[in-house]
Amino acid sequence: MKLLVVEDEPKLSAYLSKGLGEQGFVVDVARDGIDGRHLAVEGDYDLVLLDAMLPGIDGFAVLSAIRKAKDTPVLMLTARDSVEDRVRGLRAGADDYLAKPFAFSELLARVDALLRRVGNGRLERSSHRLADLEVDLIKRKASRAGRRLDLTAKEFALLALLLRRRGEILSRTVLAEQVWDMNFDSDTNVVDVAVRRLRAKLDDPFETKLLHTARGMGYVLEERA
Repeated sequence: MKLLVVEDEPKLSAYLSKGLGEQGFVVDVARDGIDGRHLAVEGDYDLVLLDAMLPGIDGFAVLSAIRKAKDTPVLMLTARDSVEDRVRGLRAGADDYLAKPFAFSELLARVDALLRRVGNGRLERSSHRLADLEVDLIKRKASRAGRRLDLTAKEFALLALLLRRRGEILSRTVLAEQVWDMNFDSDTNVVDVAVRRLRAKLDDPFETKLLHTARGMGYVLEERA
């Protein structure tokens, strides 16, 4: 899943980017309201974490622009903790409101809760199943035939992307961009190495193989006869 953090405090934005990245999210960061508005409106994000006090234009203006364009869930992060500010943000279309300072565990719980709701015009289901594979995108757990798969954050993010787009061949470029937030370099084997490691846990111990290579094109997750 891809998140946008719009926060002008360098330490906090770096902290959020690192912490959320370790949870398997791909995170983009904007440090002013103008860039945040552009990315939020033009980009494809599952959730926006938006500060209210921003240089350029404030978070309420960014929120207004988002709501005119799409239904992406928005979690407001701000030092403003008065009732009036919370009400203003919620009435402007924010889905939730968290005042600074906050515990990362609470932030993560709120992010998880929002991702269960309707976002970007579709209902995001928490639990997905393919053959004997079961994946809970919110709890970040995966199992096959009742046997838990011990995946790293990046391996889980890779599996989640392939599962959400099951049956679709995803190129190395798409995987690199969505999972590692990087432009794919043909001299880099990071995607192929990650796929091999995921396949060793997902497929090697089981008779039915789900992760397939489309030669010269990329990878696809699907059940084949």
